[in-house]
Amino acid sequence: MPAVVSKDKCTGCEACVNTCPVEAIKIETGKACVSDACVDCGQCVDACPVTAIEMK
Repeated sequence: MPAVVSKDKCTGCEACVNTCPVEAIKIETGKACVSDACVDCGQCVDACPVTAIEMK
């Protein structure tokens, strides 16, 4: 299951976008959006400075 972004917490800083090894995260309307290409590596979780991403 792909990473889940809390839209309330996400600031759109792009730290997760720059960290994702498979380019599964994009910024849409100012918030991170994870696609089905996510490989559940968790790098985005570690990169997020506001803890807006979690693995479910």
